[in-house]
Amino acid sequence: MGFYINPGNGNFKFIRNDDYIDKSGLISVINATINKKNMLSCISRPRRFGKSYAANMLEAYYDCSCDSHTLFDDLEIAKDPDYEKHLNQYNVLYLDITGFMADTTLAGLPAYISKEIIEDTGRVFPDLAQEDSVKKCLSRIVTETGRKFIAIIDEWDSPIRTPRSTTETQTDFLEFLRSLFKSDITKKVFAAAYMTGILPIKKNGTQSAISEFYEYSILDPVGFAPYTGFLEDDVRQVCNSSGLSFQEMQAWYDGYTVYTEEDEHLSVYNPNSVMRAALRRKFKSYWEESTAVYGALDYINMDFDGLGEAMEMLTAGLEVSFQTQTFKNDLTSFESADDVLTILTHFGYLTYDNEKQAARIPNYEIMAEFAGMIHRVTHKETMLRLKESEQFLSDIIAGNADAVAANIQKVHMKESAPLWYNDEQALRAIIKLAFFTYRDHYIKLEELPSGTGYVDMAYIPKKYDPSPALIIELKAGGSPEEAIEQIRSRNYASSVEGLGSSLLLVAVTYDKDDKTKPHHCLIEPQ
Repeated sequence: MGFYINPGNGNFKFIRNDDYIDKSGLISVINATINKKNMLSCISRPRRFGKSYAANMLEAYYDCSCDSHTLFDDLEIAKDPDYEKHLNQYNVLYLDITGFMADTTLAGLPAYISKEIIEDTGRVFPDLAQEDSVKKCLSRIVTETGRKFIAIIDEWDSPIRTPRSTTETQTDFLEFLRSLFKSDITKKVFAAAYMTGILPIKKNGTQSAISEFYEYSILDPVGFAPYTGFLEDDVRQVCNSSGLSFQEMQAWYDGYTVYTEEDEHLSVYNPNSVMRAALRRKFKSYWEESTAVYGALDYINMDFDGLGEAMEMLTAGLEVSFQTQTFKNDLTSFESADDVLTILTHFGYLTYDNEKQAARIPNYEIMAEFAGMIHRVTHKETMLRLKESEQFLSDIIAGNADAVAANIQKVHMKESAPLWYNDEQALRAIIKLAFFTYRDHYIKLEELPSGTGYVDMAYIPKKYDPSPALIIELKAGGSPEEAIEQIRSRNYASSVEGLGSSLLLVAVTYDKDDKTKPHHCLIEPQ
């Protein structure tokens, strides 16, 4: 048993000692690639989405230096017809790149990793003649043992993501990986490879720098989609064990959408946050305390056309359209707002809908992070909109209906495309934009069942916040007096009864038949 070659099953044994959500079906996906054209797999996911857990599971399953039956016999993989065929049948090369980076410089990283592997070969196979290169060492092991390697490389992109990275160090490290997996010897030495990171493999121009790998990113995981994070059944299992509310868990940590090979949509949860909430029995954002923020604010503050507006729309709870193809898969080659939004998706701040080619903030947890960051944005236009949004709330509370109507009309005229200007859903989106800093004070609910109908929008003050609750009725046509009467006659106020807050009824309408499309507002206490 070595450090990097055949390290055993101890890491996965440690994982199994605690509550474990069975994701062993991933092994079947890798087994299907063994000695096939697509045997080299690169999986990119946000941090804390279980990549290292999966790597430790694969390490324990394939390693020929141990017997892992007791770790897998009760898991899903044991039902696979090929379970025994591959269990503990391969040499394993396991590399955690972050561990190497702590002991050497970026410039010396490829040589250091090579030295460590060669030395480990001598520890694990002391009777084999020593070779002077990694490829020769691995090749000799395969020849002598009759077993190919399964390569498992965790956090492969750490040298690309670090602020210390340069073009030269990136090129050298990618060349090291290429030397392992781009030659005829690859097929002789490796049966399969599983490589994980946050970023997809860096592009040289429009091509992958390590073209032999098949990539499965958060944008397009296909066969790996069910193993991207926790699925609904997994989370229900956690909630049943912990006694926590599934609905609250869903609101806080669900929202990531991925696509299977059949283009089926799967809703994915952040595994780390779900398990931390279950352990602490508390719903909150575990993002900052468990994940390096990667200087997300630095990217958001970049001076690209449309980026500030995109941040406002996202923080307001709206979708933003952009293209992901131009991103070069590193943290330095940014050329547009699209590139910034793409990196935020890979980091897990956004979830991307391939059909719509649009992204949104997935859940309460990430929205809380955005709500905090937006106040530190330095775009002049965004800073102005922050002040306007805060003034918008002040005007509502003060009953300054004319100012509220004027602000909504200003945003509506600026943001709405002419083809959907008269859509009542557009008016709802405009309210969100005008009021996009509401999270400082409120929880927002839409289409809330109440009385004999549905409240268009309700803003419920957070605990201990003295702000009044707001019920907002939107009408494309009609008068604000009619909208207020609808709120009263249908008893919409019952939706916020018992909150101990005062209540304001807010009606917003505009005349879609008037060429100037004037907006009107009426604000009354309950």
